[in-house]
Order: sequence, then C-alpha cells, then structure tokens
Amino acid sequence: MKLNALLVSATLATSSMVAINAHADSTARVAAASALGSVAGTALGKNMGGTTGATIGAALGGAGGAAVASNKRNRTESAIGGALGGGAGYTVGKSMGGSNGGYIGSALGAAGGAALGNKVSKDKDADNRKYRKHRKHRN
Repeated sequence: MKLNALLVSATLATSSMVAINAHADSTARVAAASALGSVAGTALGKNMGGTTGATIGAALGGAGGAAVASNKRNRTESAIGGALGGGAGYTVGKSMGGSNGGYIGSALGAAGGAALGNKVSKDKDADNRKYRKHRKHRN
C-alpha cells in the first residue's frame, strides 16, 4: 500500500509537470516538482530514520524540488517554502491519516509552500523594479 501511494503521487506529479505548457519558472511547475521531491524524500527518510527521518526527508525533498524548478531569482524563497510546507504537511498528514496521509500531506504542503514562496519572490521583484523605475536619481 505504501508503494502504491508513492507511485501514484510520483505519477501524478510527473504528469502534471509534463502537461503544463509554461516557461521554466511557472509556479505550477515549481509546485509539482516540490511535491514530487517531497514524496520521494519522505519515502527515503522514512526508510532511513523512521518518522523523524521522514519529516526531514520531506523538507529536504520539497526544498530540492522547488529549487530545481525555480528561476535563479526565485530559488531561495521557493526552496524555503517547499521545505517548510513539506515538513509541516507530513506531520499534519500523518497525524490525521496515518502513513498514507503523511505522504499526501507532504506533497500538498510542499506544493503549496513552494508556490507561495515563488509568488512572494516574484511580487517582491516586481515591487523593486517598479520602485527603481520611478525613483529620481540624485547626485
């Protein structure tokens, strides 16, 4: 059953990355990559270190997936969001739905965290560009 949940999550995340026609820094693509990384990290961490290892694996996998799919400007914020979302999502999902709930929570948390981090970074860059454009240069 655990292997089935892992395979279904990986297939869903991979198919959503392929199905999206967008540029490299699409928020949906960052979310899907973070979800896939988080599920893989959860499975690997759980085999190596139990529940604590799964939480750490979910965070590291979510951060790695988000960082790989993000643009250079948005990489840090996306990775932080994916890590926090993946770790927290696994913990909440496990407490609500057992082991399979942990995998699902990890994927959803990492996807949401990475998407939010990516969006915040893009908004911050847009605000900075707007400010620099209208600022008067004085010597």
